[in-house]
Amino acid sequence: MRFGYFDDANREYVIETPKTPYPWINYLGNESFFGLISNTSGGYCFYKDARLRRVTRYRYNNIPVDNGGRYFYINDNGDVWTPGWMPVRKDLDAYECRHGLGYTKIRGERNGLSVSQLSFVPLKFDGEVHQLTIKNKSNGEKHFKLFSFIEWCLWNAWDDMTNFQRNFSTGEVEVEGSAIYHKTEYRERRNHYAFYWANTPVDGFDTDREAFIGLYNGFDCPQAVLAGQATNSIAHGWQPIASHYFDLTLKAGEEKTIIFVLGYVENPEEEKWESLNVINKKRAKAMQEQFKSPDQVDKAMQELRAYWDELLSVYVLKSDDDKLNRMVNIWNPYQCMVTFNMSRSASYFESGIGRGMGFRDSNQDLLGFVHQIPERARERILDIAATQFEDGGCYHQYQPLTKKGNHDIGGGFNDDPLWLILATAAYIKETGDYSILDEQVPFDCNPNNTATLLEHLTRSFYHVVNNLGPHGLPLIGRADWNDCLNLNCFSTTPDESFQTYGDPNGRVAESIFIAGMFVFIGPEYSALLRYKGRNEEADKADKLIEEMKQKIYEHGYDGEWFLRAYDAFGRKIGSKENEEGQIFIEPQGMCVMAGIGVENGYAIKALDAVKERLETPYGIVLNDPPYQRYDKSKGEITSYPPGYKENAGVFCHNNPWIICAETVVGRGTRAFELYKKITPSYLQDISDLHKTEPYVYSQMVAGKAAARPGEAKNSWLTGTAAWTFTAISQWILGIQPDYNGLRINPCIPADWKGYTVRRKFRGATYNITISNPNHVEKGVKSITVDGKEISGNILPVFNDGKEHDVQVVMG
Repeated sequence: MRFGYFDDANREYVIETPKTPYPWINYLGNESFFGLISNTSGGYCFYKDARLRRVTRYRYNNIPVDNGGRYFYINDNGDVWTPGWMPVRKDLDAYECRHGLGYTKIRGERNGLSVSQLSFVPLKFDGEVHQLTIKNKSNGEKHFKLFSFIEWCLWNAWDDMTNFQRNFSTGEVEVEGSAIYHKTEYRERRNHYAFYWANTPVDGFDTDREAFIGLYNGFDCPQAVLAGQATNSIAHGWQPIASHYFDLTLKAGEEKTIIFVLGYVENPEEEKWESLNVINKKRAKAMQEQFKSPDQVDKAMQELRAYWDELLSVYVLKSDDDKLNRMVNIWNPYQCMVTFNMSRSASYFESGIGRGMGFRDSNQDLLGFVHQIPERARERILDIAATQFEDGGCYHQYQPLTKKGNHDIGGGFNDDPLWLILATAAYIKETGDYSILDEQVPFDCNPNNTATLLEHLTRSFYHVVNNLGPHGLPLIGRADWNDCLNLNCFSTTPDESFQTYGDPNGRVAESIFIAGMFVFIGPEYSALLRYKGRNEEADKADKLIEEMKQKIYEHGYDGEWFLRAYDAFGRKIGSKENEEGQIFIEPQGMCVMAGIGVENGYAIKALDAVKERLETPYGIVLNDPPYQRYDKSKGEITSYPPGYKENAGVFCHNNPWIICAETVVGRGTRAFELYKKITPSYLQDISDLHKTEPYVYSQMVAGKAAARPGEAKNSWLTGTAAWTFTAISQWILGIQPDYNGLRINPCIPADWKGYTVRRKFRGATYNITISNPNHVEKGVKSITVDGKEISGNILPVFNDGKEHDVQVVMG
């Protein structure tokens, strides 16, 4: 069952009913200020950090779902309704939500009034713009009342929802004209405030929640709206809000537009005040001046569209498959940019409180967007590297506001260091900018203790070498990408963190997955050493990589597939010897991506075992059989019911590794079959089952052992976005940035005739036509560039600002 449709021409997903199976959201903002907005105008916004600079309040896990947002109430002669349907939930005569790239449009109609809301964050602007256009479509004059509404969060989202003995006394506001200023805690240690402003004179306002809503009312029946009159309340402590009130009359056919700006301002310490306890509003008023007229809104929207035009022009696919085109050209890269901005911090499943920017997460996310914004990728790599320790380990997370490591989580996740090598290699392959290797980067964010980025990569590489277990395989530490496989935890007490409880330095539990990563990522480190002329070090690294490969053959293969790990007692995990969890997806993908087992048949066997044991109609489950009972020696993975999350759910993030692995062994038809199983544009017809948005990937889909197989959770913020874009764009379609140029190495379904890719790369544009006359799955017969045949399959770097015609014949 569908609840909307793709409008590819406008790069929008159009939702035709507010009653989607779960709130379907979008993200506003590209740089410092961000917002989440649902198809019913729910959500919240923040500056840089969803925990430490939360501007508006939102209630997760509430009844009804999606409670709180930027609401606009209409009182039409006693008929109270909201154009986004929520929170009043009155039936609408017409409804539509259009989620676009960095903006959302919501339109609701009732009793002859049409209200359209355009919401976006302009480029280089620390605030949201909400343009409300109201049209009288009836045959007679309409006299009605309009109320805006947002609820302020008291900055620190965790403190805001817990520390009521303080917070009920600190709320402060100022009102000046059509602007409501939120200045809670500004009198002391903060130099930032927020405001909600309208470009039209108001007929009243409210800033106290109890005065506006009523102590025993809900968002669906605010007493001020029901009364048709604002109270002009000023909040003193308790719960500050911002609501504008307008008494409006429209003739038949008449239209009125009101622009609202919800902004964030920081003042220098010496410029905080205009007078005693009156905030300096100079910067806020400058922001308000930018959006006094619809023409200014139109111009900002044009700039936003042009921004996305440029980003999405770097890689453009033309194929016979519309579903594939829209994912590669629009929605997958868009989701990659959102994951770059958010990591795993703020979605409708991540509260923005418990997690900052993940070390491994952000490195992997970079794979999906480095071609779009390489300069920001460079900055991100250096930020991540600065949270590394001298021994090569690192903080597992850091806060985006401070860019310092999260001490609550700490380190000890032993796959983390290697991802930094992969991300740096991806950046250099895309840009050719080797100078990043010479940048001085702190250890543990200490500016007095620095080393070059290349030295950081060396510490990453040798963190594996220096932490090997009894079989010569890498120690798993707290976890190894799968944060729920906790082999050193042994928790039996409720509320203990599986990730931080126990001994992260256990010297027995080992990871075959990290071993596969080492063989897959290690050669990138070696290549960078050789570029710097450090050939002896590269030779040593190559020898260590080969030794690890042999250890995997010796201790990491179970006869038909690769083992997952050895636990703290030296017992196999992911083995046919186990009663449960006999096979895991991760090592099958990573080891084959590394080329392990390709020459001796192990790779094909492992991938065939994945097909036989792990594949479902909705993707590949993480392990099989699922764990039926809690096992403290394995940790959180066994705490989930069978078929959910890491316990035999389809954990979509690792599905692309199998897709990539299938291209390594040349099975393009199979690779694309697996791609379609988890790609949302192919799942639109089962939206009632799938639940989450049909335009972005979800982290988890319920597996075959679950009560509702195919039901998704945790949409938007998942490494699935970057890895699936990498899998389709580089491993299947085969356009691969490399150190010396653009490598052409497609592996596609045999029945494909061909396709074209327009790819911008290092100062030139390559118009690549790939033909498959013999219907092969892999292999390049010939390549001509600007009419001249080249040897090999690497396109030269032109860096001449020109367009180049590339003809590729497979065979």
